Amino acid sequence: MLRPIEADPTGARSGRGAGPGDPDRVAVRGDGPPEVVLLTRDRALVDHVVALADAAGARLQVLGAPGAAGRGARLTLVGLDVTTQVATGAVRGAVLVVRVEGADPPEGVWRQAVEMGAEHVVLLPEAEEWLVRRLVDAAAPPARAPVLAVLGGCGGAGASSLAIALAVTAAEHGLRPVLVDADPLGGGLDLPLGLEELDGFRWPDLPWAAGRLPVSVIEAGLPEIGGLRVLACTRGEPTVLDPEAVAAAVDAARRAGDLVVVDLPRRVGDAEAVVLSRCRRVLLVVPSSVRAAAAGSLVAAGVEPHAADVRVVVRGPEISGCDAEAVADALMLPLQGELRAEPGLAAALEAGEGIALRRRGPLATLARRILADVLEPG
Repeated sequence: MLRPIEADPTGARSGRGAGPGDPDRVAVRGDGPPEVVLLTRDRALVDHVVALADAAGARLQVLGAPGAAGRGARLTLVGLDVTTQVATGAVRGAVLVVRVEGADPPEGVWRQAVEMGAEHVVLLPEAEEWLVRRLVDAAAPPARAPVLAVLGGCGGAGASSLAIALAVTAAEHGLRPVLVDADPLGGGLDLPLGLEELDGFRWPDLPWAAGRLPVSVIEAGLPEIGGLRVLACTRGEPTVLDPEAVAAAVDAARRAGDLVVVDLPRRVGDAEAVVLSRCRRVLLVVPSSVRAAAAGSLVAAGVEPHAADVRVVVRGPEISGCDAEAVADALMLPLQGELRAEPGLAAALEAGEGIALRRRGPLATLARRILADVLEPG
């Protein structure tokens, strides 16, 4: 069954119903041209589809008959009552939507679908989930933003600090980053950024629609600071990240922003593998010590089967002559860069003051270099 959406984070409203005396009533969610057009005069069907479009975050226009106003939509739905007005093949990819009141669909459904040239026939309410998925796809632009994952090679490596720094630096340079906290035992990335008191969705609150996440949830529903939106774990009971939910969240973030930075735990399970498979690059943060390098090699072994590009960031200072090149060689990974200690960083994060990056400091300098490398065209 369709999972309910309790709130619309954009605050937009949809028009309701188009009866026989109101054939061109427009139901639109959000601003801009409609992404989905519904051709029908069936008031019950309109109410049903409008509710599903709300759940999917799709802008919907209702028309009583085919016309120029509906052209350019990504998805066209046609009610059984107007199929005779739709010429065969006139609406490419059209979907015939039929409400089934009893045990069987109305007589002649399949014949009318063939005559109209429909791509699919959707019987409601049985096929609600399928229709919501199509509505979500119609509402969402292609997932284009690159995904950059950061994880530590051992405990206390500084991976979360680097992930935050990358997202903050991206926002400072005019990008629209989304920082995804995928480490349920990390205490929540909203805390070091000072966002724990702000309203907005965390992982357990996300309003899923048939296994999909509307882009509007990322765009307007997450806690935000300085152009950086954060999807954080909670600090009550540990968040359980389902692989399907993680995939939906990361894909929605890729559609909503210019860059997705994911803070991952060291253990690679199914949910982590979903993220790694979507990454343009994975950064493994390892302190410059022999023991840390040994631990990092075990983490790298779990990461590499799922990711195409894994590189190491070595955090100094050097211990016992174990320099950055030696650590990278021990892990048999390319060296992405070195991270020196950032004065005052630990105290600022502990106080929930966020990261006030010094422009010439080691963390900001490394973050800029990484972003320039990862975001370079081609």
